[in-house]
Amino acid sequence: MSDRILRRRCAAFAATLATLTLAVGTAAGPAGAAPEGGLDYVAIGDSYTAGTGAGEADQPDEPTCWQSTPGYVGDVDKTGRVSLVDNAACHGALLLSGDDPLQQKISVEAQLAGLVAEDHLGASTQLVTITAGANDAGVSPVLFACATNGVEVCANAVAASEGSLGQVGAGLASAYATIHALAPNAKIAVLGYPRLFEPADGNPYFSADEQVLINRATDSLNTAIAGAVASAKAGGADAQFVDVTTRFAGHAVNSDDPWIAYDSGNPLADTNFHPNPTGHRAYATAVMTEVQPAKLAR
Repeated sequence: MSDRILRRRCAAFAATLATLTLAVGTAAGPAGAAPEGGLDYVAIGDSYTAGTGAGEADQPDEPTCWQSTPGYVGDVDKTGRVSLVDNAACHGALLLSGDDPLQQKISVEAQLAGLVAEDHLGASTQLVTITAGANDAGVSPVLFACATNGVEVCANAVAASEGSLGQVGAGLASAYATIHALAPNAKIAVLGYPRLFEPADGNPYFSADEQVLINRATDSLNTAIAGAVASAKAGGADAQFVDVTTRFAGHAVNSDDPWIAYDSGNPLADTNFHPNPTGHRAYATAVMTEVQPAKLAR
């Protein structure tokens, strides 16, 4: 994706979400009632938050938002420390809706609009978790290039992804700031992505050098996400970056104990390169230990 298109999309994202924020106001009334229990909790984002890899997918006949259960959001809800109001995350979500009819239903922009319309996000929201940015950074094209075209093309694809991260980071910072404006009392837990490989030879699709490049792309994306969180915090948002790379160390797709799903016989499987059930539990543990919902004031 060109820098010009990214700049236009980020500007449109900021303008659209600013309009949404003004429509509901920072003093919005309480969000829809959550079940009795802990903190009112809302989840937003892409396939990692939608639960891909955790279990059977609920895929509607029409290409709309789909999720899989039980993902990390459900695991967090089961702790009793939070009360899940809504998981609006969608497999394949970008930050922006743009002109794509599918993204107009599943993007983070669309998710936020839907949550506001349903009164599920507001002043009573106390915890928001989000994964976003990988699709905007072109993770799928990078994986495809690396799997099919050799190390030189892989390196070029990674470099192109890294070149987009300034604009992706700006879009993420706008998203976090907008969540804060819509839910001013919420802790925003921004979860990063795990490294996918423990670089080694023997994979039929990815050489050891390509695995190193893909891991580098993940690290670069996480750095951009952390920078966006810092920007949102500087603007007053109670945002926290949760890095999962150390937690997933030793559990890559080619490890003896993988926490990331990967079917080498079906390289196009939707679940590939997403947390498996154990990986989703690791994400839930990261939320509970690093964000510590029990310590967040009601």
